[in-house]
Amino acid sequence: MQVTLLGPQRRPTVDAVAAPLPSGQPVATITAGWQERESDDAELSALLGSRDVNLHLYQRWCDVLERDADFAAAERSLAEVLDELQALYLLRLDHELRAVYAIQHRSGASRLKADVLAESIGAVRDLDAAHLRRVGEIRSEFYDGLRPHDRPVIAAHRTEVAALLAGCSALVVAGGHVGVLADVMHLFNVAAALSSPVIAWSAGAMTLAERIVLFHDRSAHGPGHPEIYASGLSVLRGIVPLPHARARLLLDDRARMAVFASRFAPARCVLLESGTRMDIDTGNGLPPTVQVLAKDGRITTLEAA
Repeated sequence: MQVTLLGPQRRPTVDAVAAPLPSGQPVATITAGWQERESDDAELSALLGSRDVNLHLYQRWCDVLERDADFAAAERSLAEVLDELQALYLLRLDHELRAVYAIQHRSGASRLKADVLAESIGAVRDLDAAHLRRVGEIRSEFYDGLRPHDRPVIAAHRTEVAALLAGCSALVVAGGHVGVLADVMHLFNVAAALSSPVIAWSAGAMTLAERIVLFHDRSAHGPGHPEIYASGLSVLRGIVPLPHARARLLLDDRARMAVFASRFAPARCVLLESGTRMDIDTGNGLPPTVQVLAKDGRITTLEAA
């Protein structure tokens, strides 16, 4: 499958990417991350030559919640459990990463310090994996109990979404709220219906990966810890997309970035800045010129890493 990841679209480039697509076929769009503004897509439509078909996944999700009371109640309970699980994970993560940074900044460069630092980063990796596994188990239990494919409202929407995607030359996934975007794409089984090229940016790019990693070193409350949020669609494997990396990460802090890169290895932490265009054939890996975080915290190209 061909996937094109773009940088932030404040200065749009999606029009140039979509221009070579077959002119006689529509282009599907997902703007569910905009939530209530999902239908405010006139600018995107113009960039796509007014041949877009919005899948309206947020609207479909609202329709499910309105018409399927049992599913709506179960989803509210699920959200409460996942919020609590995330809070407990962040408590543990804070302690583990504070230890990592304390060891990293301790004076000296002995082999012993390097070994202990590696073990500490390994403990964070184990915590991340355990958290992602718990989130997956809880979500699986939710879906096994409710069987969305057997629920008439959800099944009807899934059929409609699959049919729309089958008639389109590409899928464009915009940004917005990454949690909402991932949830609705999972609910309506988008990954299973994909066969045409995908173009995505910001939260849209994050949802395509195996793991959704949230990050923000420049928040009003000070640097936050990068955190595992949930499983993505796994359309792309072996990468952690980092939209708005320069605006959101302390990229000049080589030590901090080294921990970031080592923590998520062997996946590559890929920078998606303004003007970035990354064309990926999912069967052939990443382009060699893509910008990544090296294990020593430098920004470099994949071929030089």
